[in-house]
Amino acid sequence: MPASLFTTLDSELTVAGLNRRTTRARDWFIRRLKTLNNVTPNKVLRDPELIKKTKPLPGRMFMFIYDPKLKAELPYYDKFPLILMVGPAEGGFYGLNLHYLAPRPRARFLDRIMQYATSSNLTENTRIQMTYNFLKKSSNLKDFGPCFKHYLTNHVRSNVMMVPATEWDIAIFLPTERFIKASKETVWKDSRSMVK
Repeated sequence: MPASLFTTLDSELTVAGLNRRTTRARDWFIRRLKTLNNVTPNKVLRDPELIKKTKPLPGRMFMFIYDPKLKAELPYYDKFPLILMVGPAEGGFYGLNLHYLAPRPRARFLDRIMQYATSSNLTENTRIQMTYNFLKKSSNLKDFGPCFKHYLTNHVRSNVMMVPATEWDIAIFLPTERFIKASKETVWKDSRSMVK
């Protein structure tokens, strides 16, 4: 079995003397992940820390390969979403694709939304309690707008892999976004404009 990227990065963080979920750890992750080579969606999907699910479950984080139905009309899209699943939708599900935010705003958003976790002890069963209406009404979660997407189940092109909550703070920094028709910098700039 191949070594887990999540376990490797966690071990490196420990050797560096840093605690997870701190500002210093996040700065370390951003610097370290810029040096990672060959981090591809297919490799990440095979990571032993991830858990295969038949379908996404509300309030949990997932990764999968996606091919949008209306890709010709979209200005851009992410072929490898990293989502917090919001709830079911016609033909699929709603999710917050965190890749639409740059790494630092993404980490701040995750911090804010973690206030609504079912437990402060992060386990495989930890989830975020949220609905679309809740997100709309929460003034401290206003940057959810650019991330909110409707995914069609029959356009998911890989296994749906759950990221345990214990690994969320690593997953958000992995350089796995695969934007088609625009650079990630363009997408992040557009998202900043939408939030303002």
